[in-house]
Amino acid sequence: PAAALTCLVSCSDRSFRVDAQQLQRRFRSLQRAVHPDRFGQRPPEEQYYSEQHSSLINKAYQTLLNPLSRGLYLLELSGVEPVQETDCDADSAFLMEIMEINEKLAEPKNENNLEEIETLIKVKQEELTNEVTAAFERDDLQEAKKLLAKMKYFANLEDKLKAKKIPS
Repeated sequence: PAAALTCLVSCSDRSFRVDAQQLQRRFRSLQRAVHPDRFGQRPPEEQYYSEQHSSLINKAYQTLLNPLSRGLYLLELSGVEPVQETDCDADSAFLMEIMEINEKLAEPKNENNLEEIETLIKVKQEELTNEVTAAFERDDLQEAKKLLAKMKYFANLEDKLKAKKIPS
């Protein structure tokens, strides 16, 4: 996927900040060039090449579009060890906040609270995204790593929230 990611952003631009519209334009341009529909009448090798590259471009786009996956990718490019949720274990206030949200999500018949929890999670993710952006801009990769670990916790909470909202 690294080659596809490189196609979507220039090699010299390893910024955490992404212009979503520009990224989308580049994605669409690349997809038009390699989309399997354009290769239906071509030799099997070209069809295979098209399918593989189209898939990689989709994955690259999704990686760069999402702040968490984009940050994890940038750390990987910089040679930083993978983010573990334990990277923010020293922050007891943060862990208490996560525990409280988890408890609210676990409460039976909490449909009324789900919207409030969803808003809280979105606000926290936006705050963390801003902090990660600042950490990357001052090249503080260890701070970015800690913040991305926190973002992983909130991503897990988002998944739990989505599961709660889907009627069974």
